[in-house]
Amino acid sequence: MTSTYGDSISDTEPVAGDSGQLSHPDLAAHSDRLIERFYACGKNAWSYVGNGLSNQTFIRGPEGIIAIDTGECIEEMQSALAQLRAVTDEPVVACIYTHFHYINGTRAILEESGRESLPIYGHAGIAANLMRFGGEVAPRSTRGLVRQFAIGMPEKGEDGQVNVGLGRFFRNPGHSPHTSGYLPVTDAINEPCTMTIAGLEVEMTPAPSDATDSITIWFPELGVCVNNLVWPALFNVFAIRGEEYRDPRVLLKGLDHLAGLPVDHLLGAHGPPLSGRADIAGVIEDYGDSIRFMWDQTVRGINKGLSLDELAASIRLPQRFTRTYFTRQFYGVVEHHVRQIHAGLFGWFDEDDAHLFPLAPHDRAARMIEGFGGIERVRHLADAACYRKDYRWAIELAGWLVRTESAQEDRNRLATALRGVGQHSTSANVRNWCITRALELEGAVDLERFRQHRFGYREVLAAPATAFVPVLRVLLDPDRASGIDMELGIAFDSGEQAGLRIRGQVAIPTTGDGADATMRLDHDCWAKLLSRQITPAQAVDEKLIAVEGDADTVKEFLAAFDVFN
Repeated sequence: MTSTYGDSISDTEPVAGDSGQLSHPDLAAHSDRLIERFYACGKNAWSYVGNGLSNQTFIRGPEGIIAIDTGECIEEMQSALAQLRAVTDEPVVACIYTHFHYINGTRAILEESGRESLPIYGHAGIAANLMRFGGEVAPRSTRGLVRQFAIGMPEKGEDGQVNVGLGRFFRNPGHSPHTSGYLPVTDAINEPCTMTIAGLEVEMTPAPSDATDSITIWFPELGVCVNNLVWPALFNVFAIRGEEYRDPRVLLKGLDHLAGLPVDHLLGAHGPPLSGRADIAGVIEDYGDSIRFMWDQTVRGINKGLSLDELAASIRLPQRFTRTYFTRQFYGVVEHHVRQIHAGLFGWFDEDDAHLFPLAPHDRAARMIEGFGGIERVRHLADAACYRKDYRWAIELAGWLVRTESAQEDRNRLATALRGVGQHSTSANVRNWCITRALELEGAVDLERFRQHRFGYREVLAAPATAFVPVLRVLLDPDRASGIDMELGIAFDSGEQAGLRIRGQVAIPTTGDGADATMRLDHDCWAKLLSRQITPAQAVDEKLIAVEGDADTVKEFLAAFDVFN
């Protein structure tokens, strides 16, 4: 194997797991750190690892138990509460969210206690983040989740899931059907504060990490800190699933704050807890320095005029950062983080002349194939590159073929090269993405449903009636909208109202006041329309929608949006 990119793709041969999964041996061994275990951290804190993608944490105070993070579903939190009940029968009297990712099991606490409400503490930005990662970008976000977290991969065999880097799996299959039990924050914070919860002094400090609403939770009386800064893997500046930029400079402020606390037990949103001040201080120091190194050397290279590819090829972590799993590439990889830092600072253009006005992908691929001597020659070169495990080159060559020919044999070539990368990388993200994509190319996994905007009937009913109206602007087909210049009001029987104006092939959200036409309907009909259970034409004809104005014009207006076709 030839590579100048460090250890993103290793020369180490893959090993077979208990169920036949082929992966880098270090990634396979990483699974042992993520096994299911209920840790006691001193006499008053517990961390449940391996129950899902995230941990559930419990802190005992004089007045009862504080639950921190509730996982992906009610069933996950029920499992955590069962573990808690093996050590104490004290009631859960409060809940704290470290950030918005793992808060869907909270209702299980109410079900266990029989209470109707619970004080829930968390960042003021949680509600907005929950909406931000659905709605407009839902298809891309969901597709990214499926690939990064092995959701479409088998459990056994060569392509079987090993782990997802921060946990054993995205969702524990034993918790199916994964019932959502999210409850919103009742006591929001957006700045450092100290308060008493369950009879304990609690300091909560905003500490943006992979989420802008992350907080660090410090219990000075217990010497216990719960955080979302230190993970059981190198921090992910770049998420392969696709997310907004995570500025390392902001993260480092949170790590500096963490380093200044006299922590005896460090519990995280992911991975095993740590105990002992010296060990904790050493891990925090290494964690921060690994991020500083990536930032400093990327900026240094940018200032020297290195292109994105040159930066990614030249920056690798020193050997120092292999001494602990906390700074190993078990989640993402350095070369991707380097690219993301550049993008966060300067955008996509890296001063490489060829990137200023590149050829369209299909055109470039066709010219490259011609320049290399034709299709059969490129196929031969791709096969030879794969044979010698030169997977980067094999992927590029096979990618040209797939873009221009799209023959199944070429899709299989690309799949083989991607599978080789997945089996030789320590990164769970990379392995899961590559193998999922390989399975898709081979026809074993179908992700087409994640390339269109799909609204769930229950999802629409659970939100305010007007919540998804503005989202429609990113579903406007400009060709079908050509020639339309009007505003449509959408009035619900609940009294809520919104509107959309199509003007010059752009959709603009409005209040709906003074619209050229208005359609009146109930929330249920709107949910059926967005989930494609009925068409606008059917709804109008069946009198489920009352139209004030010209009905045919309203039908034409709605037909300009992808979701209604």
